[in-house]
Amino acid sequence: MDVVYVCEWEKRPKSSYCPSVPLTCAWSCRNLVAFTTDLRNEDGNDLTHMVHILDTEHPWEVYSINSGHQEVITCLEWDQSGSRLLSADADGQIKCWRMKDHLANSWESAVGSTVEGDPIVALSWLHNGVKLALHVEKFGVSNFGDKFSRVKFSPSLTLFGGKPMEGWIAVTISGLVTVSLLKPSGQVLTSTESLCRLRCRVALADIAFTGGGNIVVATSDGSSSSPVQFYKVCVSVVNEKCKIDTEILPSLFMRCTTDLARKDKFPAVTHLKFLTRDMSEQVLLCASNQASSIVECWSLRKEGLPVNNIFQQLSPVVGDKPPMILKWRILSATTDLDRVSAVALPKLPISLTNTDLKVATDTKFYPGLALALAFHDGTVHLVHRLTLQTIAVFYSSPSQRPADEQGIKRQRTSSSLVHFKAMQLSWTSLALVGIDNHGKLSMLRVSPSMGHALDINTCLRHLLFLLEYCMVTGYDWWDILLHVQPGMVQNLVEKLHEEYMRQNAALQQVLSTRIVAMKASLCKLSPSTVPRVCDFYAKLFLIAISSTMKSLLRPHFMHTPDKSPGDRLSEICMKNTDAGIDNVMLKELKTEEFVLETSTLQLLQPLIQWVGDFVLYLLASVPNQGSPVRPGHSFLRDGASLGMLRELMVVFRIWGLLKPSCLPVYMATSDTQDNMIILFRLLTKLWLCCQDENHITEPDDSLIDECCLLPSQLLIPGMDWLPVNDGIITKLQNKQPIRLQFGKPPLLMGHSLTAQFDPFTRSPGQHKIDHLRRLHLGVCPTEECKTCTRCGCVTMLSSPNKSTALKQWEQRWTKNCLCGGLWRKMPMAYS
Repeated sequence: MDVVYVCEWEKRPKSSYCPSVPLTCAWSCRNLVAFTTDLRNEDGNDLTHMVHILDTEHPWEVYSINSGHQEVITCLEWDQSGSRLLSADADGQIKCWRMKDHLANSWESAVGSTVEGDPIVALSWLHNGVKLALHVEKFGVSNFGDKFSRVKFSPSLTLFGGKPMEGWIAVTISGLVTVSLLKPSGQVLTSTESLCRLRCRVALADIAFTGGGNIVVATSDGSSSSPVQFYKVCVSVVNEKCKIDTEILPSLFMRCTTDLARKDKFPAVTHLKFLTRDMSEQVLLCASNQASSIVECWSLRKEGLPVNNIFQQLSPVVGDKPPMILKWRILSATTDLDRVSAVALPKLPISLTNTDLKVATDTKFYPGLALALAFHDGTVHLVHRLTLQTIAVFYSSPSQRPADEQGIKRQRTSSSLVHFKAMQLSWTSLALVGIDNHGKLSMLRVSPSMGHALDINTCLRHLLFLLEYCMVTGYDWWDILLHVQPGMVQNLVEKLHEEYMRQNAALQQVLSTRIVAMKASLCKLSPSTVPRVCDFYAKLFLIAISSTMKSLLRPHFMHTPDKSPGDRLSEICMKNTDAGIDNVMLKELKTEEFVLETSTLQLLQPLIQWVGDFVLYLLASVPNQGSPVRPGHSFLRDGASLGMLRELMVVFRIWGLLKPSCLPVYMATSDTQDNMIILFRLLTKLWLCCQDENHITEPDDSLIDECCLLPSQLLIPGMDWLPVNDGIITKLQNKQPIRLQFGKPPLLMGHSLTAQFDPFTRSPGQHKIDHLRRLHLGVCPTEECKTCTRCGCVTMLSSPNKSTALKQWEQRWTKNCLCGGLWRKMPMAYS
């Protein structure tokens, strides 16, 4: 466990800045981190309660929101999609924040609810019924459905047809539970109910969900001598009104209070957490005094009810089994620790069967099995979630590291150290973010083995398993890339492709673009594989263009045929190996299915031009195909992509008969040659060499000779391969922590990424381009633009087109970029 980067605020007067008390943070599945701070106004009396949201790839570009909360913010909670955030304060106000125009640095509060004057102590989104289980014992199984099985789990509330109803639940300090439901119409239904008839103060609370759709709330009044109470909450909608029913469940007393020798040693309960949100049977408790803490893990179990012999004949018996009751039993407890300042729980839904636990222990796979405890002396311990045994320790300063590293004893220091007041583990548990008592953000790298030495094959297997999990769930995999070394990239890409090819055809189609984006992000991490990044982004763009162009084709007759025109085009081009484009076009294709309005064809010209330029570039690269450092190398042996280009050339040829100006424009030495015929003929010959991926042949000499002549016949275009990406992930290879400052982009951080990409990226002074619309924007664009948080792709924020066909293309990128990354708004004149 080591520090990746530290990001701190610009030096401010102590009178104007102070961390929130309590300070809260939350980490979304899209790797967005939200946390709170307070700003004191100039008069020194009032506080402005701020919510800060940042992307872990660009931590310096923090988006700060004046939350409008009148009291200190007590809770932050992301939804399952990572696109909405709940904030609650000490005045009972709850706000729901969502991305404005799907931009990660533009947020607005759309709806909310209020329990006036009653501080919120726990907050959660209602469960949507989606739950996976990761089976570590099935590392070697090829089927993703076996590795990541769907667990039967009911949503907290459903609409007509079984669709989960969205909303949130909160617990207040006075013992009230409030539920707000978001109806599809936008209306909010809110209801409030007491947890029990005898209301009492709730200092700490947490919320979990059961597989049957119920909600479990755990509460404590803050005193270790009082019981920790549990309640079952059922939510329903009756006559368009939200109804809440509550029921008392078995409670528990912390074991440290039942020990007479230590009864009064830990007077306060400082942390109360369910180990996971969808497992209400396990709870973590921490009791503290001014100097030390103790942590206990409890489990809810079914036990037989002991019956006296006198009543055994009269007691109700089901079969041969005695009556069963629910009872809390302690799983494990720590010895006396330094005072705990923050707790971070794992979000990875790892299976806890005996077989899975044994395999995880044997292979040292700890993500999902370790939780983090931060202490006031500045250290962070990763402990096993069931046994509470320490797995790894992080020391905030070298002076704390004990001489004997094997014995994990800490040196006590008298001076006050910087310690984390809030922590969160990432969704794969491979990274940890902490906010300290000065408001500084630290990002820590947490290895899957938690520091245990492993052979390279086991390390690769761990990372591959988590990459597959992100590919199946759609979660962002930035935190996994923190652990990928340049020497691992080639093996990871190959193994990822092998596992992908073992899946059934339907699943491959669903994951087709996600795996290409994942390969591209991996190849960025090694200088030797950077040219392949260009190929992967080009493939993503080509797949998108092909599916969009085919979707524009319409059957000539009203009745729907067995196959769409796009599918029929693919089938005909696969069977017809004729090198003449007009022969393919006229023999079997129904050209009336390709008829579009001429205005639409003209608007599609920039995309058509990109395909034409790309075909010319690839064919001109055939003589140099032995050089893998040249972009486009992998396409020369990719029969599927070449077949896709061939289909598009046929479509463009037909469209050229309707609107000649929509065709690609080439700078040729002769006006008499038909460039489309030449390129299609050469492309077909190249495609025939790799049509069967199991028997790829080398291009013959005649094809190479003809491709060698292309530069003398046509001007070979320069391709805009990659946008300029200023992300931090490629600068973390040397494992040295980087110091950053909020609001200021880093000028010099290790080796420059731009140096690696010099042959393939546009320099900052050149004309800017809209990478999705393929439009030139000039050196200093006047249009508002947005850029991808992952690949750096740039496109205009608002559409200049009114055509339905172009809107269909642009709507593909409304929420996410080509690579699946989120959008962020750029300054007006970006450089």
